[in-house]
Amino acid sequence: MSFLHQRTQVNLLSDPYPINPHNLFQNYQRPTSILNKTTLLILLSLILILGFFSPYKSISQTLLSSSKDSNSKWRRYTLDQAVSFVAKNGTVIVCAVSEPYLPFLNNWLISIARQKHEEKVLVIAEDYATLYKVNKRWPGHAVLIPPVPDAQTAHKFGSQVGFFNFTSRRPHHLLSIVELGYNVMYNDVDMVWLADPFPYLQGNHDVYFTDDMAAVKPIDHSHDLPPPGKKGRPYICSCMIFLCPTSGAKLVLKKWIEELQLQPWSKAQKANDQPAFNWALLKTKEQVDLYLLPQAAFPTGGLYFRNKTWVKETKGKHVIIHNNYILGFEKKIKRFRDYGFWLVDDHADESPLGRL
Repeated sequence: MSFLHQRTQVNLLSDPYPINPHNLFQNYQRPTSILNKTTLLILLSLILILGFFSPYKSISQTLLSSSKDSNSKWRRYTLDQAVSFVAKNGTVIVCAVSEPYLPFLNNWLISIARQKHEEKVLVIAEDYATLYKVNKRWPGHAVLIPPVPDAQTAHKFGSQVGFFNFTSRRPHHLLSIVELGYNVMYNDVDMVWLADPFPYLQGNHDVYFTDDMAAVKPIDHSHDLPPPGKKGRPYICSCMIFLCPTSGAKLVLKKWIEELQLQPWSKAQKANDQPAFNWALLKTKEQVDLYLLPQAAFPTGGLYFRNKTWVKETKGKHVIIHNNYILGFEKKIKRFRDYGFWLVDDHADESPLGRL
């Protein structure tokens, strides 16, 4: 992966004075008038000026060429290359981001950096602007997997060409990484880490996930897949998943993709990827080792931000907080600010991307 850090070499030592002023005096006889001497001085000055600025023009052209080459390089960057570059101990942390979500990406990254796991992060860019911005500041940590969704609508919740198509790509990305032989954690970027989640991911389970229900569970609740709700399926969140490179995890992901194809978006039923994920879990539970993560450590936003009594009772146990059960960028940012979780205002220097 050494190509990630190559720099175009610019020859700064080339002769900045392509014409030697001394040559002007070869076979030269003293002028017979002041006009001739003045003309010569003007000519000499022009030569010196042109000689001085010529190398800088060359450098500028080289840098522009280098920028184009860099963009072209990231267009050719493959998922296989990207995962092998960022993975540590066989594990990679993945998010999928379009340009409007870059502030949330940065906020999420700060919280991960505080737990010393940022080097495992791979950003799956859903547009070229995100791909180039991330890799310019943090080379090698973003990859784009064609085809690219519409950058202007990918963030609009509930739209067919936007949010549904954006989220329906998720199981494909995860399956590709698992098939390469890596453990993969997926997070939505409207999350914040308060502690290290990896101690909770021990064992030999195939798929780890969190409940999306706001109803309070006992501290020692079961780690089995919860029973179906009113819609005939469980209510598991598809925004925080940990998968091992096992046949069971691959089966769930393939079933997830199949369920998405069976339940396409429509105006009557504005689907997203989560119901399909739950159907996949329910239909494969007899064949796959599934593990529900503890609610106290991984609460849904509908519980953490709406039940102050529960938050006090479970203080010190919270690991990853999901800012869901609320729609809209500004509303999510305000809620994070109200709880002290919007870190980019004062701590952008802690992010690998710096201040965007």
